[in-house]
Amino acid sequence: MLRHLSLVLVAAVVAVSAHARHITLEETITVQSINSAAIAPDGKMAAFTKVIPRQPYIDDDGTAYIELHAIRADGTIVPFITGKESLGSIQLHDNGIYFLARRGEVKHTSLYRIATDGGEAQLIFSHDSAMSSYALSSDGRYLAFRARSKTDDSKAKLAKKGFKAEVYEEENVFTHAWLVDLHQESAKAVQLTDQREIHSVAFRPTQQQLLVRVAPTPLIDDNYMTSHYELIDFSGNTVSKFDTIGVLGKAEFSPDGRYLAVIGAADYNDPSAGRLYVFDTSKNNERREVLPNYQGHVRDIAWRQNDELIWLGHRGTKSEVQALTMQWLESRTLLEPGKLIAVDLAVAPYQEPILIRAHSAEHPTELFRLQGQRLERLTNTNPWLADIDMPRQETITYKARDGVEIEGILVYPTNYQAGQRYPLLMVVHGGPESHYSDGWLDRYGNPTKYAAQQGYVVFFPNYRGSTGRGVEFSKLGQNDYAGKEFDDLVDGKTHLVELGLVDEKKVGITGASYGGFASAWAATALTEHFAASVMFVGISNNISKFGTTDIPKEMHAVHARSYPWEKWQWYLERSPIYHAEKAKTPILILHGKEDTRVHPSQSMELYRYLKTHGNVPVRLVLYPNEGHGNRRVAAQLDYSMRLMRWMDNFLIKGNTEAPPHELPHLDKIK
Repeated sequence: MLRHLSLVLVAAVVAVSAHARHITLEETITVQSINSAAIAPDGKMAAFTKVIPRQPYIDDDGTAYIELHAIRADGTIVPFITGKESLGSIQLHDNGIYFLARRGEVKHTSLYRIATDGGEAQLIFSHDSAMSSYALSSDGRYLAFRARSKTDDSKAKLAKKGFKAEVYEEENVFTHAWLVDLHQESAKAVQLTDQREIHSVAFRPTQQQLLVRVAPTPLIDDNYMTSHYELIDFSGNTVSKFDTIGVLGKAEFSPDGRYLAVIGAADYNDPSAGRLYVFDTSKNNERREVLPNYQGHVRDIAWRQNDELIWLGHRGTKSEVQALTMQWLESRTLLEPGKLIAVDLAVAPYQEPILIRAHSAEHPTELFRLQGQRLERLTNTNPWLADIDMPRQETITYKARDGVEIEGILVYPTNYQAGQRYPLLMVVHGGPESHYSDGWLDRYGNPTKYAAQQGYVVFFPNYRGSTGRGVEFSKLGQNDYAGKEFDDLVDGKTHLVELGLVDEKKVGITGASYGGFASAWAATALTEHFAASVMFVGISNNISKFGTTDIPKEMHAVHARSYPWEKWQWYLERSPIYHAEKAKTPILILHGKEDTRVHPSQSMELYRYLKTHGNVPVRLVLYPNEGHGNRRVAAQLDYSMRLMRWMDNFLIKGNTEAPPHELPHLDKIK
């Protein structure tokens, strides 16, 4: 059962180079990571996918490659599908490793299987449209999957003649649930659902039933706010529904099919799915909240026995893994908070090992095995990180001006010396229903170790409204756009200044989405506190944002708790454009041109207001073919370079004019 771990791997993991060096921005955005894992039914083999980012200036534009690897019982890692491949949705069954991919001459994403002893992957089933996700029955006979209906050729004919009008939010194309009997010759898929959006599909053990998550339309807002779980039979008829409300997360049946565990919301206004419910199908789907008043957020679940549920929670900036016994509703700790930041887990029914994807301050997401109290690291995707000079990183707390305790993660300059004051780079998370964990924080939007090497203190505040501290804390920012939630940021800066760590005249702020809103607010309404700002896919006008976003229901239910027409002036005054005339903080504004969550017009509005007032350096950079965040490596590197040059220009060099807008990309390609 994966009992042994290679001594060579252990040595590679713990080794620390005597000649530590700095990390580059190119290395920051091209670190590899483990992005999914699965375990065989007998627990003796595991499979995982590894993300291989494209190399800037070398590879053509595109998203990252994804490889398939396996770990045998003796701990040996075996590459199965590598190179310029892209696959996902891996599952292990007795007869091989299954995955979704689009390969060769096959037109759409389809289901493949590769034998556990290697060989060429075989096409198992291909539909006339792309398969989004799938499930296999325990005996391997039935395949259930999600896909849209075949594309209507008439649209292409009309488009060829110039008729390309798009009817906004009315031309719904639904994703359906389909069922295939793989034991039949020339197996054909049967469509089970119609005029409803299916977001997940899974088999109920011991029954010819499917668990599906259903929403009334394909709109993202209905996915977030009005979906529910229900059971359907193999003819598509609804058998029963499960009583939930608001935001929904993962659901999973116990091995015997009696219990259904669901990660859900406390109520319709709960901004994040983090409560754990168990439905008992033997008692008419009776629902129990099995972790009442949990002061954290449940992130993942997996049944190990019929009455034992393994759950992963994030509490504060840490994570924990526990086992819950249904008979007594008692949990015992399997992985203590503080060792790693666990992302998700996988178990095989009736087997002891637990696979955990986790990261730490020293490495991005890797694969670990937990057996009993013993934790083993199974992968080391970036051995070169052993040569990097890692900065000190820790969780701190401080009091906001109204007495609320706020947590944050503090990263010290690499060559930190007590008594010296440093420039501060404050990184604000989006949501706001999310949080920073005390693990691997390096991203293209916050190149943490690189910034620490340049002499910055980097601070990640979990301001009120963040997750990880229970429902009540996550609601503290509701109906108070840019109010106490952003005062928490100023109070965090003040705390670091009072500690003697930060130069109060050299404070920069950055963030994306709601963090971009904070960055714009800091550059306008709170301009006296910040010397530089970089806003990404952020909000500048809360009135027009409501009318241009794809999540108006969510904005009303879990953020604003009101509509703009109920208090026009309040919405306007809580918008950065209203305070543009005050702005003294140089701001770099960046946005994906295809963003539907926060429309690019939000960045255009702020840019135009600031440009017209002419009080401060402002620059707007748009990224074609990117949405609510940059997915391609060239756009990510461009972003990182612009972020750091903007901060260096105003915080380190003390310049008053914006740096040149050109970047030396062409020289590096040559």
